[in-house]
Amino acid sequence: MYKVNLIKRSIQLTGAILLLCIHAKAQSPVRMPGNIKQVTVSGQQVKISMDNAFAEITVYSPSVVRVRMDKQPLKADFSYAVISKPTTTKINVSQNTQEIHITTDSLQVNIGKTPFSISFLTPDNKVINEDEKGLTTSWINDQVTTYKKLQDNERFVGLGEKTGNLDRKGEAYTNWNSDVFGYAVNKDPLYSTIPFYIGIHHQLNYGIFFDNSYQSDFNFGASNNRFSSFGARGGEMNYYFIYHPHLNDIIKSYADLTGYMPLPPLWSLGYQQNRYSYYPETEVMRIAQTLREKKVPADGITLDIHYMDAYKLFTWNKDRFPDPASMTAKLKSMGLHTTVIVDPGIKVEAGYPAYESGKAADIFIKYNDGENYTGQVWPGWCHFPDFTSDKGRTWWKDQLKTYMRQGVSGIWNDMNEIATWGQKMPDNVLFSFEGHPATHMQAHNVYGLEMARASYEGARAAMKERPFVLTRAAYAGSQRYAALWTGDNRAEEDHMLLGVRLLSSLGLSGYSFTGMDAGGFTGNATVGLYTRWMQLAAFIPYYRNHTQVNTKSAEPWAFGEEALEIVRNYINLRYHLLPYLYSKMYEASTTAMPVVRTLAIDNTYDAQVYDPQFQNQYLFGDAFMIAPFESSASFGKIYFPEGKWYNLYNDAVTSGKKEDITAINIKSLPVYIKGSSIIPMQSLVQHTGEQPTDTLQLHIYKGEQAHLFTYYEDNGSDYDYENEGFYKRDIIYSGAGGKLTLDKVSGHYNSKFHYIRFILHGFEDKQQLTVDGKAIGVTATSYSFLSPISRFDPQGTFVPADSCKVQQFTIANSNQLINVDL
Repeated sequence: MYKVNLIKRSIQLTGAILLLCIHAKAQSPVRMPGNIKQVTVSGQQVKISMDNAFAEITVYSPSVVRVRMDKQPLKADFSYAVISKPTTTKINVSQNTQEIHITTDSLQVNIGKTPFSISFLTPDNKVINEDEKGLTTSWINDQVTTYKKLQDNERFVGLGEKTGNLDRKGEAYTNWNSDVFGYAVNKDPLYSTIPFYIGIHHQLNYGIFFDNSYQSDFNFGASNNRFSSFGARGGEMNYYFIYHPHLNDIIKSYADLTGYMPLPPLWSLGYQQNRYSYYPETEVMRIAQTLREKKVPADGITLDIHYMDAYKLFTWNKDRFPDPASMTAKLKSMGLHTTVIVDPGIKVEAGYPAYESGKAADIFIKYNDGENYTGQVWPGWCHFPDFTSDKGRTWWKDQLKTYMRQGVSGIWNDMNEIATWGQKMPDNVLFSFEGHPATHMQAHNVYGLEMARASYEGARAAMKERPFVLTRAAYAGSQRYAALWTGDNRAEEDHMLLGVRLLSSLGLSGYSFTGMDAGGFTGNATVGLYTRWMQLAAFIPYYRNHTQVNTKSAEPWAFGEEALEIVRNYINLRYHLLPYLYSKMYEASTTAMPVVRTLAIDNTYDAQVYDPQFQNQYLFGDAFMIAPFESSASFGKIYFPEGKWYNLYNDAVTSGKKEDITAINIKSLPVYIKGSSIIPMQSLVQHTGEQPTDTLQLHIYKGEQAHLFTYYEDNGSDYDYENEGFYKRDIIYSGAGGKLTLDKVSGHYNSKFHYIRFILHGFEDKQQLTVDGKAIGVTATSYSFLSPISRFDPQGTFVPADSCKVQQFTIANSNQLINVDL
């Protein structure tokens, strides 16, 4: 009997231990999806039920697949970023006991059933990307994360406005839009959230866009050697997988999802003079008159917060600016457009029209008990419009009309992270989220996007011309509404170089109209740093000089005559290059190819372009390679990717796939032109409202590769281009064949250029060429991209501008096909 009882006790104890183990396993703090229980196929979508989760796999196009997952049945779909719908795509779905198999003509998707996991393969079965087995997707409380297997030698680029190296391998980042005054060069997060990156390995490329507006985290092998991951502190696992053989097609597919930038007004590509702050009106006019007197081309002046009455939005300080409309009209008569800063905070003050109007319209964000949230910023205690509601945006658009009536051309959205003193908005503040109330945790990262949207839509509705809209905070999709600059940087050498990487990364992430505060916002730049930064900024889409209050003046003439001449040279060059830049902005608006292009886009598998000593080099469009260096550098090592490269200043040729050490001086920024490039230029103007001469210069650089350049022109101001009010033609260089073809013109806009002067670089000396079968005389001459610098070196020797030997000829500009035998 004793033995029987002992056996029973042993069985009971064993059972209890087993139950405890099962219970412990069931209560694991990490929740996995488990095994697939049910699969439903509907058109291009596969719905999946699992032990602990639900999923939808949707084919958006042959190369784009969306993955949605949650712990509970998926809710109605909504996104502020994605504006496209799936395109009709031929797919095949099959399954067995082990997996579900989805194929398109470009991609395979394999979904494991026991347990759930997902992998993406090429049509010939090469693994592009796959879940890390055993980890896949999981939840810890409300936090959801997907883990991807780290492939051998995998690189990661993109993720928008992020510090660090071009190749993000071994790093981790957080997305939470933050006000980071004078940020360090390794600071994370910064002002914007663009949760899109590109992975590169084994001659394969893919993109992942994680569309979740909660605070998100990305890990590219930081503190582990097993996985890369992306996750958020709440919401769904919701990502789009993109596969293409080339990076530019991945970027375009991302833009197909989230939208393209609108074509900006031409004036916004000119030089813009900023300061925190220019006031009163007499100071603004002094700056404007000095720009014109010193012949520094410029198109814009920006007013910071001191134009307002006690920092209150939609007001003017009447002592400083007694007649804003008269002032903006005077500036416009000088070819200068006015941009004003706007912050979202509306001061809580009885009798203040914006406050009273906003309160009456009930458009402010609120606590969960219904009381308006109040935070402190420049004017004092403020309420904040809810830009995630239609009525909040409508109210904002109506308020903006006052600026448009006063002749303002640009709206600069600042402090829209949301920034408040203390930098800790409570999580229990509620937002409309288009009628689906959300907490601050979900709405924070999209607030800047929706403020930019309201500003763009409001300015566009109130103006006959295209507005310029700028934003500091952003989310994926903000490129549809606003240019973006990199915030409150420092007047330091490493900040100048970091700025280049930030813009290159933004370009990889679908953002083309970008810039930084040239010269640095905080602190005082040295003469050398200011000069180098202004040279560099001439090759950036948004050309803005800006410095803060209580710093030295930073206008081009504030650093001495030599610096003025050098800086003016590069601003002049920028205005010569406006036909090229405007064409590239048009390209960005239709293909999402950025204007600031990391070398990785065209040289994806060349390890040298990711080397930290070369990662700051970039392409300006597809022709110019810029090599930034500290202003104090006397020599620099430059990497030349595959191809043939011409020195901008003297046409000296360097072959590609090699490094070269070159002497550097502050007189000229190292710039090179890629062989086969086509570069349209115009005569110098002092602002974009001034007509250049009627001859377009077309620079052709001899190369072995064929090249197509799309030349684009319109009136640069209104929306007639949306109704074919443009002049567009493809210009094709055949490469080794030595032929140049100017295709027929499309659009009904008449070009401002009646003649085309062809300027040939690197071609053999010839007396004549054939144009449309007729002989044309060719003239040999010299050409300089920069004017002489009127100075003497320390030895007293005059320093001339560099020049190159070219051949040129001129023909009438015809809208018909033009063939040139070079």
